[in-house]
Amino acid sequence: MPELSQETERTKGLLPLGPAEVTGPSMVPTLHHGDRLLVHWGARIRLGDVVVLRHPFQQDLLVVKRAAERREGGWWVLGDNAYAGGDSTDYGVVPEELVLGRVRFRYRPRKSDQRSPFALVRWALSAARPVFSDRSASRRLRAR
Repeated sequence: MPELSQETERTKGLLPLGPAEVTGPSMVPTLHHGDRLLVHWGARIRLGDVVVLRHPFQQDLLVVKRAAERREGGWWVLGDNAYAGGDSTDYGVVPEELVLGRVRFRYRPRKSDQRSPFALVRWALSAARPVFSDRSASRRLRAR
């Protein structure tokens, strides 16, 4: 169930932008285990944004999900990986005060087996990317 490393909690609050590290499969294919994130803490959340939130039942646990729908009482959040679980289908609407920030940027570290020139070029072209709102994905997820 954990989605972000414990280091995230220690760095949050120092600046409006801060790092986080993904530690679970629920946001695949958008985010993968080991991805590093740049989070805009306290940012305004819109439909389709990838967000960092406190787990409603375990508030010392931070998770990353997609804000799929605005409902009475907060946000309905879903993971991009339909088979991973651990989203609003399990715990319901997340209150607004538990949604902490919006993910702005993703950096995927190089794997140790990526040594060939082709693998290095491929990694360099895909390692760092902004994380945009994906309203089409949130509609698709809401339909499941």
